[in-house]
Amino acid sequence: MELRVGVLPVPVLVVLVAVLTAFISAGKFPAAGKTPNDVCTMIAVLAVGGFVCAEIGKRIPVVKDIGGAAIFATFIPSYLAFHSYIPPVILQTVTDFTKATNFLYLFIACIIVGSILSMDRTVLIRGFLKIFVPLAAGSVAAALVGTGVGTLLGLGARHTFFYIIVPIMGGGVGEGAIPLSVGYAEILHLKQGEEFARVLPPVMFGSLTAILLAGTLNFVGKKYPHLTGEGRLQPGEHDELHPQQEEITGHLDVSHIAAGASVAIALYLVGVALGTLPPENFRLPAPVVMLFLAVAVKLASGVPPQIQHGAGVVYKFFRTAVTYPLLFAIGVALTPWDKLLEALHPANLVTIIATVTTLMTTGFVVGRWVKLYPIEAAIVNACHSGQGGTGDVAILTAANRMQMMPFAQIATRIGGAITVTLALITLRALS
Repeated sequence: MELRVGVLPVPVLVVLVAVLTAFISAGKFPAAGKTPNDVCTMIAVLAVGGFVCAEIGKRIPVVKDIGGAAIFATFIPSYLAFHSYIPPVILQTVTDFTKATNFLYLFIACIIVGSILSMDRTVLIRGFLKIFVPLAAGSVAAALVGTGVGTLLGLGARHTFFYIIVPIMGGGVGEGAIPLSVGYAEILHLKQGEEFARVLPPVMFGSLTAILLAGTLNFVGKKYPHLTGEGRLQPGEHDELHPQQEEITGHLDVSHIAAGASVAIALYLVGVALGTLPPENFRLPAPVVMLFLAVAVKLASGVPPQIQHGAGVVYKFFRTAVTYPLLFAIGVALTPWDKLLEALHPANLVTIIATVTTLMTTGFVVGRWVKLYPIEAAIVNACHSGQGGTGDVAILTAANRMQMMPFAQIATRIGGAITVTLALITLRALS
């Protein structure tokens, strides 16, 4: 029982695979048909798929050192789903469950709130202010270099900027590619569906490039420890959840952990509510509102230390037990393999790699100038080229720095919103 695949003891994994196989063979899969949201069955499916794929990635030489677990947990399911190697009943129920429950946002809520509440209070605000410097510098440098490379390769400056550079840094699919395609279609009088098909591949492959580079930076950090804070953004920063407080003790009982989870959910729902208020043009995504609310609660000492520590335990649970099952669900339901392949045209590929590399390299250099750990600054910039919240999870998992989710959300949500807004304003001015 102590021999495990992920968090699953091997005997439990064998039993789950046998039972799920029997259900499928007999045509009596519990999550199909009348009960599409059978939680117990879906937990089993996602856990088996996610941890097995991650375990494969962890055992392949070289690949394991550049985020292989996150890459395999996301892209193997995407490949298998596209080629119909996953049983149709599994494919359908995972897709329905992922889209219907939207449990990605439960994960992000617990990761963001838990990590913020367990951060050092005195340096939190300094980190939030500083991170915008390498992020802004990286965005400008990536736009210039990426557009230049695409132009030299014959893609044209306008096409490169609006259909490769902007989608990469637009904040993912929901907050980036979709608003971009709607805006492009309206401004250029084209069909939104066709525009979406054009901007999606750079989003997908840009995220994959960021995952690979983030995993590589994690490997570099182990070789050169002076370049990294191992998840801490700046020198002098530490978690308030000390190692001796990670276990559930008499001073930190289950009620504190449950209370920490309730704080995360409450802040997310407040973010959803505030995100519906007018004026419509200035609405922020719920995770961004939740992020700033969590920072405000932390700075104001709005919850007692025991609940802060409880939220930290919730964060550690989701980071350990939920990340790879979530990536498996994302790969099956939200990562179209064919769209990823469309970005593999050599000119597109080189331009995307040049853009993401410049974004991260600039973050590395400028981060060092403003007294941030350069590897952490580069990883935050990598999230600016990720696939939204799903990309943040994969990038930070590959980098083994899930505690940086609050800063990743700044790069993805706020950086993406600014990128999309400026791009649409520019395109309208040129049209």
